[in-house]
Amino acid sequence: MSRIDLFKQHLEEKRAVKIIAGIDNFDIENIKKVVSAAEKSGASAVDICAREDIISEIRSMTDMPIFVSSIVPSELVRAVELGADAIELGNFDVLYKTGKTFTAGEVLHLVQETRSLLGDRDVFFSVTIPGEISISEQIEMAHKLEEMGIDLIQTEGHYVSTSELEGARALMDRAELTLSNTVELVRNVDIPVMTATGINPTTAPFAFAAGASAIGCGSCVNKLSSEIAMIATSSALVEIASRNASKVAQMV
Repeated sequence: MSRIDLFKQHLEEKRAVKIIAGIDNFDIENIKKVVSAAEKSGASAVDICAREDIISEIRSMTDMPIFVSSIVPSELVRAVELGADAIELGNFDVLYKTGKTFTAGEVLHLVQETRSLLGDRDVFFSVTIPGEISISEQIEMAHKLEEMGIDLIQTEGHYVSTSELEGARALMDRAELTLSNTVELVRNVDIPVMTATGINPTTAPFAFAAGASAIGCGSCVNKLSSEIAMIATSSALVEIASRNASKVAQMV
């Protein structure tokens, strides 16, 4: 079984958990802690930035599936050459912080460019669908990605820099858009859906209830100060995903 086959199996069982170090996280010590926590908790994969030295170092420390995220096609192709098991065109939050937005057409163009550069290499390819385009555009885009042979689509929600809300209400507010996008996409396309943005132990059950086959979890892990806390949170996410897989299996 290849490394990515583990993720594919978890995806099919609707229990995949991707722990995200961050597309703009270049702190190698933090990334190492995130990867170690993901591995020790039994997560399905880890997602890291596209910087070459970081990819090489993380590849040397773990056999778990590694996603590399970027919006630069050449960086994604280089990541494959350095040992990435999967590529993610997306995780746009870092660019939203600077005021950048993406249209469906822009993302599809980047996907086509990446596929062209990959040639005949068979690589697991995930694409983030911009969360704030209309749902009809999201569905149309998802159908086009499915026709292109993309393996997984990732939903997202709002980028929020500050919030007056606190506690569980703040967590749900952050995840509300990505959860509603998940519901609509799952209803309308066959391609597996990963729910990301604001997903944590509080909101993860709602992602699976919405029909997600996977969750992508970043700040609830990578912003923690200790590896012990990272392991505890990652383990909680994996347990939630495992319970969902058991429910799905009972329904079959």
